Amino acid sequence: MIGRLYHNPMRDPENPDTPLPETERTAAALDGYVVEDQVGFLMRRANQRHTALFADGMAAADLTPTQFTALVKVCEMGRVTQNHLGRLTAMDPATIQGVVRRLIERDLVSRTTDPLDRRTIVVAPTQAGLALTARAVVAARRITEATLEPLTADEQRQILSLLRKLG
Repeated sequence: MIGRLYHNPMRDPENPDTPLPETERTAAALDGYVVEDQVGFLMRRANQRHTALFADGMAAADLTPTQFTALVKVCEMGRVTQNHLGRLTAMDPATIQGVVRRLIERDLVSRTTDPLDRRTIVVAPTQAGLALTARAVVAARRITEATLEPLTADEQRQILSLLRKLG
């Protein structure tokens, strides 16, 4: 009797003991939900497009998005602790550690310890890192332009503003 106190969308409302046919059950379960209209789906599609443009545009520099971001921030800061670099680039400690290790392997950054606290790792750009960053930033500007190209100038400003707000 308790099952009859509410409407089960998977059952025929006229005869609650009878399940709906498969197509009607599916429609009832979805209740008008269209995945292609959802923010997560749309953001993932936009990110897939941008990721493809980034991979193509950054191929000569051979940098991943996280490596590029970390390298730019290291060059911007001059010297930065690895911990602070992780916060600046929105990367967790394990991720920034791996990113820094790969940049060191390519001689794009150097790693030292802080003389006042030998547990603290300090990262600085190398000459090779500065040179690659200069070239990569040119490519990154083109990638941003290509990503935003379908939008008007006003729409470009608006989407960047809205993304900052969401982030």
